[in-house]
Amino acid sequence: MSESSAEAVADVVAAAAAASAAEAAGSWRRATGIAGAAIGVIAAGAAAGVAIERMTVGRGMRRKARLALDSAGPYGTLRGTPGKAYADDGTELYYEVDDVEPDPGPNVSPRRRRLFGRKAPAPVTVVFSHGYCLNQDSWHFQRAALRGVVRTVHWDQRSHGRSARGVVQAQDGVPVAIEQLGRDLKAVLDAAVPNGPIVLVGHSMGGMTMMALADQFPELIRDRVVATAFVGTSSGRLGEVNFGLPLAGVNAVRRILPGVLKALGQQAELVEKGRRATADLFAGIIKRYSFATRDVDPAVERFAERMIESTPIDVVAEFYPAFTDHDKTAALACFRDVPVLVLAGVQDLVTPSEHSEAIADLLPEAELVLVPDAGHLVMLEHPEVVTDRLADLLTRAGAVPAGATVSGYGSTSSTAQPR
Repeated sequence: MSESSAEAVADVVAAAAAASAAEAAGSWRRATGIAGAAIGVIAAGAAAGVAIERMTVGRGMRRKARLALDSAGPYGTLRGTPGKAYADDGTELYYEVDDVEPDPGPNVSPRRRRLFGRKAPAPVTVVFSHGYCLNQDSWHFQRAALRGVVRTVHWDQRSHGRSARGVVQAQDGVPVAIEQLGRDLKAVLDAAVPNGPIVLVGHSMGGMTMMALADQFPELIRDRVVATAFVGTSSGRLGEVNFGLPLAGVNAVRRILPGVLKALGQQAELVEKGRRATADLFAGIIKRYSFATRDVDPAVERFAERMIESTPIDVVAEFYPAFTDHDKTAALACFRDVPVLVLAGVQDLVTPSEHSEAIADLLPEAELVLVPDAGHLVMLEHPEVVTDRLADLLTRAGAVPAGATVSGYGSTSSTAQPR
């Protein structure tokens, strides 16, 4: 994208902001298509500002998206035992538990043998936290691989998925803070994992949530957390991310985006119509900011798009300020005494891999895995790499027998670079 086109993009978004200030229904109808496209990029996981690249989506792309939707693939269909936790402001948080299969004796399932050998794993619970504008189903592939092998908990962050809208957000208009998400995770742990060792796994905002948990409840990390995985996340300085765009375009968008988001959040119904009207454009934008490879399964692309589309514009708006303010670098010290995996896509435009490297620098014993041909949604783009490294993390944490192998499931030899 050229600098001139970036400036043109900024002008387009500025026009949307002007339309919001006019508060004219006709102007809103004209602006919502443009605004919907802007929100599509943000919903792809952007954490500190974003811009729209001029892009055309041909008939083939639209047809591919429709076919993927019609295929009704298995992505996001896994369900566990449901449960509810309640945050400190009363918000209802939805989670699901997948329990370990009963000991099969000598008839060990091929999946369990591939992941952890023949012995049953230790009684550890792996808790997965998802990212911005996603939901618990974003861990579909890892959930499928670990299902029945180790106890897992998958939860939806407030205002996402099956969790209720944040009470203080809906009633008082209070923006979400990362600190609140840390307390939400504590509520889920209290309800779903009241005792026993825990492995924490978080992607993007989910990793930030784990850092906020550590910042506020360091004793919980010390006493119960036996391993941690940070996937495509950041401990701070998100305001410096340029999203692969020229500096002029990024700065222009940052100046106006907070006002645009606030205005759009106040016109949620009209904006949602605009998002639906620009569904074809969404497909291309989401692919750019979520994936790096050209040959991603169209059904997986559509799966990601459906998750993002399900996040209302007012929720997108009320979460946005939290990322600029996020700084939990000091909290990383809580994880120094446990095995840590830090994994990121090298071509991540949302939380660049340099942020993962910075985390690993502060946790020198951590395993750093960089996936060259991966974007922000690395767990969907290269699920075998993520699952492989998670299984190894569980082994290093003592959650499974030493010497277990995952070589039959997936290998990082050709696509990831441990450091």
